[in-house]
Amino acid sequence: MRKNLFGQEIEITIDALGFEGIAVGRIDGHVHFVKGALPGESVRARIVGKKKKHIIAETIEVLEPSPQRIQAPCQHFGICGGCSWQHLSYQDQIAWKRQHVVDSFERLARIPVGEITQTMASPASFGYRNKMEFSFGGSAWLTREEIDSGEVFIRDFALGLHVPGRFDKVRNITSCMLQSEDAGKVLEHTHACRETIPVPAYHQRDHHGFLRHLVIRTSAATGQVMTVLITTTPQSEQEERFVATWSEIAVHLPKDSTVIHAINDTWSPVAIGSIATTIGPGYIEEVSDGIHYRISPFSFFQTNTIQLPHLVRKAMDGAGIVQDSVVWDLYCGTGTLTLPAAKRARHVVGAELVESSIMDAKANADRNGIANVEFHVVDLHHPSALQRLELFPHPDVIMVDPPRNGMHEQVVRHLLAVGAPRIMYVSCNPATLARDCALLHESYDVVSVTPVDMFPQTYHVEAVAILQRR
Repeated sequence: MRKNLFGQEIEITIDALGFEGIAVGRIDGHVHFVKGALPGESVRARIVGKKKKHIIAETIEVLEPSPQRIQAPCQHFGICGGCSWQHLSYQDQIAWKRQHVVDSFERLARIPVGEITQTMASPASFGYRNKMEFSFGGSAWLTREEIDSGEVFIRDFALGLHVPGRFDKVRNITSCMLQSEDAGKVLEHTHACRETIPVPAYHQRDHHGFLRHLVIRTSAATGQVMTVLITTTPQSEQEERFVATWSEIAVHLPKDSTVIHAINDTWSPVAIGSIATTIGPGYIEEVSDGIHYRISPFSFFQTNTIQLPHLVRKAMDGAGIVQDSVVWDLYCGTGTLTLPAAKRARHVVGAELVESSIMDAKANADRNGIANVEFHVVDLHHPSALQRLELFPHPDVIMVDPPRNGMHEQVVRHLLAVGAPRIMYVSCNPATLARDCALLHESYDVVSVTPVDMFPQTYHVEAVAILQRR
């Protein structure tokens, strides 16, 4: 970037919300991504970066506010990485989420789509998350106003959420509006323990320290709480005392809750670890659409429990499963889609890489008395996966629910080779969904895409795509 451009203040009118919720405007034909602005607004902004095709700026002052703008209720909005759209009315959030799905197919896939429906709104726009992953950090993020205030802040410790774009900076927060009240109590208790026993937070950049992550999961059906404290191996009596004191939260949680201490001595920033101690059953139970699920500490389960039944019903109806159907569920997790499909089909096969998820899926099938289903640990990205899939009964329907980066190209080739009459694709990333559908277009038409809002107050959107073989 030219030195005379960085820090320059500009006035710009915002045209749209682009990929990942970025406000987009243009000056003399040059594209600007402006953090904190909304479509239709005129803002004063400061340039903070430059990429090959666009300039990056952050809003300083809103000169002409959009009618879509509302007052964000959280004091940390715009700083922590938990929410990105609290300043946008909820009806406008779901409208823009549909537009992002439309844009992905028009600009990336460039294939015809039968229908892209309106977004299915979430029944609750706050307090909907059944899982939160908080990070400890040895470098707390302060705002420009806090730094200029002259007030003394703790800078070498934070427990909260990462600042967007900074893996090494954490915004210290004591409450979050996306989680339940019980989860809030665990977060408060952890802060109180650190004030009493000042052990060091882990430095993600320098790879030293003790406290790494705090994971909190809750069940809407049973009220159970499962919380996991992830640290490096304790090296002192004080660190061991912190774990013991923190674990005392168990007596204040609802019946059959679980408190876990896990160890992670690797450099990986992922919130997982080897379980050292467990208080309670070691899992929580959830009920969705009449099916009972057991969820282990590090197993995947959709984070919006109250919206999940609507997503599942849309997926099952779109998949066209009938009594005689044979169904594959790839990336099956703990069986969130597998088990509802088994209630409609003759036989269902689930495949997943994570062994603990498969163990949970089998237990969930047993718990619900579902016998027409089988589960296999399969690395779908390994070249040998196709040989494994060829041993399964030939499917009438294939369901896929891959991670955010979509399906590996090899998995797409597997699907084309198998040639099931129908594919139902659940995605949490419109861009990779559009990319994969474009690859599948060699043999399949996209009949419909339904955006489903599983993540209110953020730009993230789930989508259910139905593909029919030509």
